[in-house]
Amino acid sequence: MSPNSPRRRPLIDAHVHLVDFLQGSDGLRALLGRMDDAGVEKAVAFGMPVIKKWNAFDPVEPRYYLDDNARCYYYSYTDQLVASAWESLDPMERSRFALLACGFNPTDRHAVRHLERVVGDRECWRGVGEVLLRHDDLTNLTLEETARANHPALQPVYGFCADRGLPILLHQNSTSVGRHDQYVYLHELEEVLDRHRELTVVWGHCGFSRRVGHDRYHEMMDRMLRTHSRLHADLSWVGFDEVICPGGVADPNWLELVRNHPDRFLLGSDLVGHFTELGPTLRRFDPFLEALGDPVADGVARGNALRLFFPEIAPSH
Repeated sequence: MSPNSPRRRPLIDAHVHLVDFLQGSDGLRALLGRMDDAGVEKAVAFGMPVIKKWNAFDPVEPRYYLDDNARCYYYSYTDQLVASAWESLDPMERSRFALLACGFNPTDRHAVRHLERVVGDRECWRGVGEVLLRHDDLTNLTLEETARANHPALQPVYGFCADRGLPILLHQNSTSVGRHDQYVYLHELEEVLDRHRELTVVWGHCGFSRRVGHDRYHEMMDRMLRTHSRLHADLSWVGFDEVICPGGVADPNWLELVRNHPDRFLLGSDLVGHFTELGPTLRRFDPFLEALGDPVADGVARGNALRLFFPEIAPSH
């Protein structure tokens, strides 16, 4: 199917970074154009909480966090970049975006103060994230102590979100790179979910990352979703291509998992500041959605994200 052919069902892209690792961007208007081309109704958009340093001894400017071994550091201005871009749109265009605030250091006990100042009562902010916690190589390339879901600095952040009814999107690897025999970081997320039972969490990429996985990953996901009623997950990035729908063929175990939890999964492109590949990136989900069948596919493609991030127009139950 061509990336530009008509889409059978509308989508909401629930995971897209407006800026890249240098805080550069094609811009929200460029994203809107690509959304129109790709049949994307709305998007959940946010900045990038870190910026890549260009070291004096590196002759070529890095564009991505893996381009060289220069470190990344936390960059609070990312939220202002996103908010200013949104404010430049007309009201109809603004209504197509739910913005998440992410420009804070998740190992700093002052983190919640950033959210109190930035989010306030501004209508553009619909949640918090993507908070970059346990990651693959990015963890080792980011200055400061290691960020993790159960870090003491994040407890007031979770309280802030729960009190305001704001979802939070977390990137928290389920295990360490190359460790496929057990989930060494899963307890960190479970501690949060047990302690903050009113908190709505979207687990970015289902906890997958590069070289992170497990032979029976779907069983862990099933247990997590059954145990924690406010846990959601987005299908995006490397885990979708490598495990959930490898080679464009939907894995039966993951089809069963999503059908058993039809209101807990969302889709995301996870594009980073540049959007020319939005159509082809989202087309990757078509075989999985078709295999799921209606109405589950409609909920995963659109309905679940609408309920979490656009509640003012989500249908009531």
